[in-house]
Amino acid sequence: MSKSSSEVRSIGIDVGGTKILGVALGPTGSIVDAVRLPTPQVSDRDLGRDVGTSVANAIAQVITTLADRVGLDPKSCALGLGVPGMVAFDGTLVFAPNLHGAIGANIAKLVAKRLGRRDVAIDNDANCAAMAEHHFGVARGADHALLLTLGTGIGGAAIVNGVLLRGSNGFAGEFGHLMVDPRGPNCPCGSRGCLERFASGAGLRHLAETAFTSGALAGDVAASPETLLIAATNGDQGALAVVDRFCWWLARGIANLVACFDPSIVVLGGGVIEGHHLIMGPTASYLSGELEGGALRTPPLLVPTALGKDAGAVGAALLGERAQP
Repeated sequence: MSKSSSEVRSIGIDVGGTKILGVALGPTGSIVDAVRLPTPQVSDRDLGRDVGTSVANAIAQVITTLADRVGLDPKSCALGLGVPGMVAFDGTLVFAPNLHGAIGANIAKLVAKRLGRRDVAIDNDANCAAMAEHHFGVARGADHALLLTLGTGIGGAAIVNGVLLRGSNGFAGEFGHLMVDPRGPNCPCGSRGCLERFASGAGLRHLAETAFTSGALAGDVAASPETLLIAATNGDQGALAVVDRFCWWLARGIANLVACFDPSIVVLGGGVIEGHHLIMGPTASYLSGELEGGALRTPPLLVPTALGKDAGAVGAALLGERAQP
């Protein structure tokens, strides 16, 4: 059913590795409507295909569908995009480990052209999620906060002195690509032993495969992060051991970030945190032991995101609002 445009203040788009989520944001920050489409993919055999154009087409389709349903004009409404990877200030996707085929595309300009707009606000997806949590969620009012999204990889963002940290090129917050083990597994970014190889969905898969190879985990349990978390929830000792190791790696990575930023709160989001009853407690326990100063300091509050999978899209909508003249 079509909603009245008076119920909607902006549209936000979150581009993920597997899906594109669009939300229409209401006056109080509530989601009035949402549209999802699969993210266009590229295989190693056809890397020459213009995936950036395909992604822009899919984004434009989500926007026009959503705008029509809520009664907004896609040519002029407040609109923002959150995309994974390193996003330059001009809207170019400079590097994206989990969206290789779209590297080099100016997603903002491509989408604006399809909608007949002059421009579209764009930022890294984790930056958008941090904006949403800082404005509406668990980091509301915090002057110093970190956000990590644990999905296929790890996205990150920092709030410093109440302001989102962008860096000189717009690339700040790539926390998933901090090297934590120089002899660790290869990473899609081209390095190896990055934090996200141990403390993301892909990291959980790697740890499960290692446990399976050593005979500590059954093959059906190691089949996917989802089956592993289900088994751990049901008390499987091998699965619980893998999750415990995952939590240690996550805590180690967070401790490195705390040494740099000294936040009062660390917000964890992404699909892996949906099982946060298994992850938050052990990670917090390990974190207190890994921090510099340990028992002599107050550790940051470690909390799951309040907005869940919608945080990136909600933050993108806020980004669009703030870019409006």
